[in-house]
Amino acid sequence: PQKVGCISGNRYGTVPELFKRLMTAYGSPNVMTVPSLQDSLQLTMRIMHGSDAMVGYDLENADFILSFGSGLIEGWGSPVRMFKANSGWKENGIEVVQIEPRLSNTAAKSDQWIAIKPGTEAALAMGIMHVMINDGLYDSNFVEQHAGGFSGWKALVMEDYTPDKVTAITGVPAAMIQKLAKQFAGAARPLAICGRGQGDEPFALNETMAIHALNALVGNINRPGGVVAVPKPDYIDWPDAEMDDVAENGLAAQRIDGAGAGKYPLTSSLLNRLPDAESAYSLEALLVSNANPYYTMADARSFQKQIEKIPFVVSFSSYMDETAMHADFILPNHCYLERYEDVPVTAGMAQPLIGLARPVVEPLFDTMNVGDVIIRIAQEMGGSIAEAFPWESYEACLEETLGDKWETLNDEGFWVDEGFQTAAWEDAFTTESGKFEFGNASLDLSPGFNALAPEGDEASYPLILIPYDSMRLANNAVANPPFVMKTIEDTVLKGNFGLVEVNPETAKSLGLSEGSVARLKTPKGECRVKIHLYHGIMPGVVAMPKGLGHRTKDRFTAGKGSNVKELMGPVEDQASGLDVAWGIRAKLTKA
Repeated sequence: PQKVGCISGNRYGTVPELFKRLMTAYGSPNVMTVPSLQDSLQLTMRIMHGSDAMVGYDLENADFILSFGSGLIEGWGSPVRMFKANSGWKENGIEVVQIEPRLSNTAAKSDQWIAIKPGTEAALAMGIMHVMINDGLYDSNFVEQHAGGFSGWKALVMEDYTPDKVTAITGVPAAMIQKLAKQFAGAARPLAICGRGQGDEPFALNETMAIHALNALVGNINRPGGVVAVPKPDYIDWPDAEMDDVAENGLAAQRIDGAGAGKYPLTSSLLNRLPDAESAYSLEALLVSNANPYYTMADARSFQKQIEKIPFVVSFSSYMDETAMHADFILPNHCYLERYEDVPVTAGMAQPLIGLARPVVEPLFDTMNVGDVIIRIAQEMGGSIAEAFPWESYEACLEETLGDKWETLNDEGFWVDEGFQTAAWEDAFTTESGKFEFGNASLDLSPGFNALAPEGDEASYPLILIPYDSMRLANNAVANPPFVMKTIEDTVLKGNFGLVEVNPETAKSLGLSEGSVARLKTPKGECRVKIHLYHGIMPGVVAMPKGLGHRTKDRFTAGKGSNVKELMGPVEDQASGLDVAWGIRAKLTKA
């Protein structure tokens, strides 16, 4: 049974839990989820807080925002919330500092933009802490009474991350590092946040830990304007599925992606490791729901080749995306306007919140809610598997599961735990010490704060390619709707050409000019692009938007630009196993 696997685009909600329940009752441990920033943040919480809580940010009450690349007005978190928060910051004179190598819209609207060499954000966070510790600009009460591992952390920071050393790593002047440290420490409610672009990609554990440590250093944990440990949604409280001997034997097998054991005991899913999985068995069937790994995974073509080895692939996509095109069966889900679906909101919200999508039209085609498909499959299989799915339909399952929240959700569309209160420091941490851990030695996960190098050698590939997010481009499982394609700027897409942003100084050295057709090559692939000269990108760095280059038969999106994921290679974080690639070496030549 372990030779059946499942890929889910969502980690939380009743449909992902139904898939997990089906796999458990059947006997497969191989439920994988599309990796995201939440994976990195949850690992950070496990190591530093000792809990499985979600990371929330009380952005509305912070009085100084230090953003390490988060696209605050470009799709990071909940866009409506972020636009409202940004308006509040402007009205109240709250300073926002944006740290990233490219002048994004967020950087342009911030009070300060700090240009930094890509991939060196962790070092900058450590450099800021060096100044704070050296000058005594931290909350000594929190650090001395409620934190552990500080002496080792301090030794690392003080020895390896002096302002001059950090300047050499990041390109940020030492005077600016001093200034940022004093601004951050001098604010009443400072908040450091991370999540490159829209926050869809995992981060290196050293980066999330370093940025989270900044908040701990000023004692802004579980306080107004700070980082909040938000409990996971707990409304799905089903009895455990009964398992027969076959299922128990299957569940005892090692996961095909190696997650949860060996080098990566705390990581629950490592979809990025599937192409290079070292396992005693191979998958013979794969179910794919709300995900399009053919398009979204780094080194997409290698990932495609791996999936093509699986004899039987089923897609539940509502759209003919790249993965559905190559599936053996498509059992299309209702589209989002035709179905019920619970959405436990976890993207940086500072209190537990559940949303409910409700159908507004009848299904147009012969489709079925994927929740109903799972329940029917289980009931047709009989035995203990059928017994684990007692519901008549997905809607009945959803109503029963939500319980007393159902009426509120159906009427309002969302439910907020208004009674939620953050835990006091004395009760907030469940590490072995019962304290916040700067470096949890018991887990042997001190990540070593060296920047992860992008793939490729500098001699052959002198530039660095970084992807960026655009609010006008869907960049995950689903492609842009046809009418939205018309809103894309001609600095992003012109005709069928995607544009790459190049600093004029870099372009001149390569003999390229605005609108030139060029060949962009990386160790993983190449494509034809047009050049857009942009003073807001660092010399030696080129930027390419995510969300283009679909290989479907949709005449509105197919062949429009190139998929940057086909040019990117995975870079495995040695502490978590997640793919944390932030860029790749590249070269541009005249076409």
